[in-house]
Amino acid sequence: MTKHERPKATPAVYLFLIKEGQVLLLLRKNTGYNDGQYSAIAGHIEKHEGVIEALKKEAFEEAGIDFACEFIKLDTVSFIPKDIFRDHRDKKGFWVIPEYCFAVELKDKSIRLSSEHKAVKWVSYNKAIELLRYDGNKTALWELRQRLGQYISSFLDK
Repeated sequence: MTKHERPKATPAVYLFLIKEGQVLLLLRKNTGYNDGQYSAIAGHIEKHEGVIEALKKEAFEEAGIDFACEFIKLDTVSFIPKDIFRDHRDKKGFWVIPEYCFAVELKDKSIRLSSEHKAVKWVSYNKAIELLRYDGNKTALWELRQRLGQYISSFLDK
């Protein structure tokens, strides 16, 4: 690597699935990342892959969801220590992985669990914030709830 090159951290994406005021959380297993913890659908953006393409790929791989819908891009951007991800631990020149959060409202709650997960739970926003590990995910979920609350209020005010 020349002195002007920067190593590239592979950004992480998180997708919160919502339905009827509840949030989907998946209990991770056998991944080497947060096993035994609840998480939103999560993954990394691969080379030559766009953010929405990565979200759709992860939604299909982790929950069997194949859909065309409008993604809600959340403003919350956080960073996770690289040591959390086994494939980044030995990489040099960077210390954190950026994470970008999105949400989408599902038409129904049908989920097909992948081998990366032990269980699925539909929970309230407050319970989801309690179960999530990272502050960035909690902040993103708080932002989502605020956005949806303002959206609903705008219809009630008319």
